[in-house]
Amino acid sequence: MPTAQTIGPDTALRDVLAAYPGARRALFRRYHLGGCSSCAFSPAETLAELCARGGNLNVVEVLAHIQASHQADQQLEIAPKEVAQRRAQGENIRLLDLRTRQEWDAVRLEGAEFVNQDLIQRLMGQEGHQGLLVFYDHAGAGSIDAAAYFAGHGFANARFLLGGIDAWSQQVDPKIPRYRLEQS
Repeated sequence: MPTAQTIGPDTALRDVLAAYPGARRALFRRYHLGGCSSCAFSPAETLAELCARGGNLNVVEVLAHIQASHQADQQLEIAPKEVAQRRAQGENIRLLDLRTRQEWDAVRLEGAEFVNQDLIQRLMGQEGHQGLLVFYDHAGAGSIDAAAYFAGHGFANARFLLGGIDAWSQQVDPKIPRYRLEQS
């Protein structure tokens, strides 16, 4: 699999997304590519093919935008050990679980809140400005988008748990069962 250093025009978008998890959001935000059915792309499509189809965009500029967006996303990361240490010191940290109801029912982090529409509405109000908001999912890829959404709406206290609940079980609490999601 290509790494961030080897991504180029002929790289399949599945590999671009693996190296830069927020790339879909970055492509949609600037170029309106990949965010809806009218501008969707195939995981097998290359970056050059997407740029050609998107109006002959400059591949180098598009890749530079993806990389810059990735660097901004990294500012939203928080490591599981840091969250655990800050919680142990009494800091107000809200753990916000973005996983499915089935995953939530099977295993969750102590003190976490299951994210639903009602909670999102409350967070978007004053409640969301209290304490650190740490979004998490299974492996961290989807929670980047939630943290970026809140950060984009002025929530400087929004972060995502690097590696998700899976990393938490490896780095903080091995009593949290690990599991694998089936790919469909």
